[in-house]
Amino acid sequence: MKPAAAVPAQAIKLHRFFLSGHSHRVELFLSLLRLPYALVDVDLAAGAHKQPAFLVMNPFGQVPVMQDDDITLADSNAILVYLATQYDSGQWLPCDPVGAAAVQRWLSVAAGPLAFGPATARLATVFKAPVNVEEAIARANDLFAVMEAELKMSAFLAGNTPTIADIANYTYIAHAPEGNVSLDPYPQIRSWLQRIEALPGFVPMAKSEVGLAA
Repeated sequence: MKPAAAVPAQAIKLHRFFLSGHSHRVELFLSLLRLPYALVDVDLAAGAHKQPAFLVMNPFGQVPVMQDDDITLADSNAILVYLATQYDSGQWLPCDPVGAAAVQRWLSVAAGPLAFGPATARLATVFKAPVNVEEAIARANDLFAVMEAELKMSAFLAGNTPTIADIANYTYIAHAPEGNVSLDPYPQIRSWLQRIEALPGFVPMAKSEVGLAA
């Protein structure tokens, strides 16, 4: 296991939108790692993410984007991998093949079933996006049924210690009620959320009073 890397010489810049779960997962991890960071709000409503200056950082025109000195990275899961590799001693991203694969599995879930389930359902209520809400809610409940069963066997998604697998999936699940996806049938998931929220350095994302959270 390698020793923890030094703290960055200057604050890491996180270009984000305050209601973006993808942005929040990076902010949460920066805080859990106790790294110095500065938040740069991107005005999505004004189209700032589609302007040339932003597209230089991320040609896909999406938040978040992170700048660590001369390193610029986009994609929240990629940023989590970078931060865990650069600034952690091995807890958040295991180095052994089985542990690394377990984390990767849940990063794929975050980019697939999570994104097209609870995250998409929330788009309809928070951002008025024209999405198929019924399909998104059904996907969310299918995902939560699997997670509920797996969390009966371990405290966290990839084992009994938290990893970036948990960070990648936390926010959109915690805010699933904003998209009319109830967490009431899932006591194991609710307990898992509480364990993450109890971690030193935890920071929440702003809540929206919509859907079941209204």
